[in-house]
Amino acid sequence: MIYFKFPFDEQLYSTDKNQNINSINFYSFDKLQQVSFKGEITEAEEQQIATGIINNPLLQDQTHFEEETKEEYIHSLHNVIEVIKKNQLPKLVYSRRKIFRNFDQIDLTESFKNLCTSYPNAFRYLFNDGQNTWMGAFSEVLGKFNKETHEFETMALAGTLPVSEEWAEKEVEEQKPVTTYIQDILTNYSGNVQQSETYDHISGNIKHLRTDFRTYIKPEDLDTLIRDLHPTPAVCGIPKDFCIENIQRYEKFPRELYAGYIKIETEESIQFFVNLRCARLYQDSVHVFVGGGITAQSNPEKEWTETELKSEAILKNLATS
Repeated sequence: MIYFKFPFDEQLYSTDKNQNINSINFYSFDKLQQVSFKGEITEAEEQQIATGIINNPLLQDQTHFEEETKEEYIHSLHNVIEVIKKNQLPKLVYSRRKIFRNFDQIDLTESFKNLCTSYPNAFRYLFNDGQNTWMGAFSEVLGKFNKETHEFETMALAGTLPVSEEWAEKEVEEQKPVTTYIQDILTNYSGNVQQSETYDHISGNIKHLRTDFRTYIKPEDLDTLIRDLHPTPAVCGIPKDFCIENIQRYEKFPRELYAGYIKIETEESIQFFVNLRCARLYQDSVHVFVGGGITAQSNPEKEWTETELKSEAILKNLATS
């Protein structure tokens, strides 16, 4: 089962399990894993969530993963910063897992309701397919395609600060290559790309720098364009292939669905969301995935604090029964 809400839309949706239609697909960061939900998208009631959970109880955590300590994280980050300086990279994204054990049973229905209330401008989802249980809320749109007009929209989202703080040079510089990267890709598909001014994007207790893009593309180019955009610098870095290689080298755990993307198709549109602030849920543990854009100017202590702040997006909304 899957339940979700679109940004700025409090209607709950699910799928009707029609085997002839495939409306929702989750792709892992490395694109090697895919979780799909059959059926047309339909409206749902919140009381249905509990029924769906009973049919698919949470699994025991068999990963035996031990989360990265602060000391291990900072040590790895120093190595990452050296790679960035040596190769003059604009940015590389480094992530970690925050793992919680020994708690009361999670109330998924209440946890999801809390998440939806906290992040009304985000895409919010909860799914359990019998093998995987994930929950997330995030604002980054990888792409939105209008089937009738062929208009394509996307955004550059980078930099993270508490809402009360002012942007520093590090965050401003981090956002610039993300904007350039997306602009360069879009110009391969269209001669007229509209770009907005950069502005603050508020998401709960934190904010990001955001720039919007709009253009028109051929329908047959959509999947290729998405493959070119993913993974964006917001979840990977620049240049893409070199950063992916070093992510696999330095990160302690595989990202799984974290920093991958979700494709949702309706009669009118096809939307792609980046799976950022999210967690994988087990019967006896919660794995929260968080990361940050690292530059040559990054401060490892501050980056650790930023990931702790991001983890609150999920953790503060978890309810137990």
